[in-house]
Amino acid sequence: QVQVLESGGGAVQAGGSLRLSCAVSGNIASVGTMGWYRQAPGKPRSLAAFITRYDTTTYADSVKGRFTISRDNARNTISLQMNALQPEDTAIYYCKADSVGEPGFLPKDFWGKGTLVTVSS
Repeated sequence: QVQVLESGGGAVQAGGSLRLSCAVSGNIASVGTMGWYRQAPGKPRSLAAFITRYDTTTYADSVKGRFTISRDNARNTISLQMNALQPEDTAIYYCKADSVGEPGFLPKDFWGKGTLVTVSS
C-alpha cells in the first residue's frame, strides 16, 4: 500500500525558514513528478513547486527565489526549503506523487494528508 507522508510543518515568524519533507513508501516500482501544493484558509489548493525525476523544477511566481525543492530518487523523497517566509505563505502544504507504479497496478497519483505551516507577522 502506497503512503505519502509529509513532515516539517510548524509555526515561524515572518522572515524565518522551515524545511518540509515528503516520503513515498510502499511496494513501489517507480515515481514520476513530485510536488508541493498549498491551501490557505478560504482559498483553493494551488501549486507551490514541483520536480521531475530528472530534477527539472517549476515554481509558482509567489515562491520563486524563496523556496527550493529537491529530490532523492533513491529514497523517493522530496524536500522544500522555505526561506523568507511571509504571513501569506500560511497554509496546509500537501505533497503529491504522480504516476506511482506498483507491481501489477496501473500508475496512480497519490496525495499526502498535509502539514500546516503558520507564519506570523
